Amino acid sequence: MTRELQTTGVERRFGDDEIIVSKTDLKGRLTYCNDVFLRLADYTESECLGQPHSMIRHPEMPRCIFKLLWDTIADGKEIFAYVKNRSKNGDHYWVLAHVTPSIDAAGRITGYHSNRRVPDRRILEDTIMPLYKDLLEEERRSPDRKTGLEASTGKLLGVLSDRGLPYDEFIATL
Repeated sequence: MTRELQTTGVERRFGDDEIIVSKTDLKGRLTYCNDVFLRLADYTESECLGQPHSMIRHPEMPRCIFKLLWDTIADGKEIFAYVKNRSKNGDHYWVLAHVTPSIDAAGRITGYHSNRRVPDRRILEDTIMPLYKDLLEEERRSPDRKTGLEASTGKLLGVLSDRGLPYDEFIATL
């Protein structure tokens, strides 16, 4: 089921000294949100806990980036990714997310932990925004969501191949 999300086009910003922190269970349901998360997302803690982290997903975020993110952390690896999030009222805010699996004493993944910082504006404007626009256009050109995801994933892999870099190195070299 597709749901249309209101967007305002207004960007929220947070301080260079602030970190957005959230934790989820294995299904991506929020188990913890810090005060910076709550302030930017414009939700209360009770509105967030138990809800899918995707409640702040901005409709202009390419789905292939989230697929890559979830595939990576489910495999027990960390990932850095630029993400455009949506506040409750439709505003948006950009982050550089560092997402890691939470591991118990037996080595099992028990959930996920994400710290988000202010991204470099030059990197956003010169590389990430144009790339995400292209990926999203690729998704929307397709006749259905599955084909769109496959097409945008292929386009992302092509960009990485052209640069001769895996995703993590691509992000690290921006």
